Amino acid sequence: MANAASGMAVDDDCKRKFLELKAKRTYRFVVFRIDEKQKQVVVERLGEPNLTYDDFAATLPADECRYCIYDFDFVTEEGCQKSKIFFIAWSPDTAKIRSKMLYASSKDRFKRELDGIQVELQATDPTEMGLDVIRGRAN
Repeated sequence: MANAASGMAVDDDCKRKFLELKAKRTYRFVVFRIDEKQKQVVVERLGEPNLTYDDFAATLPADECRYCIYDFDFVTEEGCQKSKIFFIAWSPDTAKIRSKMLYASSKDRFKRELDGIQVELQATDPTEMGLDVIRGRAN
């Protein structure tokens, strides 16, 4: 079912991989991209559970937009082990205007397909999604 505003559908695999990350913790992160030819959001990359945040950040292209889900583990001030699922809209300043508009117009519909996102971040450069930002938003 395509979104009338952007015409983007969401591939079933996107929902499947998100659920595997959320329920089974099969992945540390999932990176999604918009396939303009197929007019849908597709899974681009899956991160194994042992990968770090730096590994995740290194997978993002410097000049193209992406949607990302990151499962962030942390310890609270009380010493409790917790995790939060982040949705990150990566839209670097150097990306093409058309791409930025396409990702922006498709974002809300795509997010609605993924039930269980706890924190949302919009980042236009790596500093806006640094580990310190993630830690700050997790608490």
